[in-house]
Amino acid sequence: MKHFLKKIIRFMLFLIGAALAAGLLINGIVLIQGGRFIRTMEDITTENGDWECILVLGCGVRADGTPSPMLRDRLDRAKELYDAGMAPKILVSGDHQKASYDEVNHMKQYLIEAGVPSEDIFMDHAGFSTYESMDRARKIFQVKRCLIVTQQYHLYRAVYMARRLGIDAEGIAAKQMRYNGQMMREVREILARSKDFLNVIVQPESVGGSVISLDGSGDVTNDQ
Repeated sequence: MKHFLKKIIRFMLFLIGAALAAGLLINGIVLIQGGRFIRTMEDITTENGDWECILVLGCGVRADGTPSPMLRDRLDRAKELYDAGMAPKILVSGDHQKASYDEVNHMKQYLIEAGVPSEDIFMDHAGFSTYESMDRARKIFQVKRCLIVTQQYHLYRAVYMARRLGIDAEGIAAKQMRYNGQMMREVREILARSKDFLNVIVQPESVGGSVISLDGSGDVTNDQ
């Protein structure tokens, strides 16, 4: 019995070791391949990329509707890129699954108040995860070339997935600030890279819908 238990323990340790090794390998692939297409603001403004849109990934919105500091920094970077003429449209993608929680309308309102015309801002109300934001960008909004804006730690995965899904994407990091709970986000990101590495292989279906052309007005995505 003791010999059998030792075998079980050794086998479990082997599985744990293999899982850790696979996780480290996957993280390395995502960091290296995604990192190849991350640009600085200085670099990107010297390029003529013919990007169709600036894709801003959503995150926390406060109870009063104001963006969290992390989301505000993403939106400010998107506005900076828009003002520099890097793309004619902004696509904000986030969680609006419930009426009581709405990231995208608040993101759009923030950009409007910052001076971006409403018709140049499209909303993806079903960007419930980074994978779904990328999948719907290519399927619903027919995005072929875009700039992705989020924080640096998240940008590797976002750009990696977009490119694996067929979008010619490059990433621009929001200004890096100190955010509450950042250490926990970094830990979760390690696990998320492994999950989304598999997602772009399996390609599960995200929420469907009618095709929306970025050539028109972003107001077609308004729901209020």
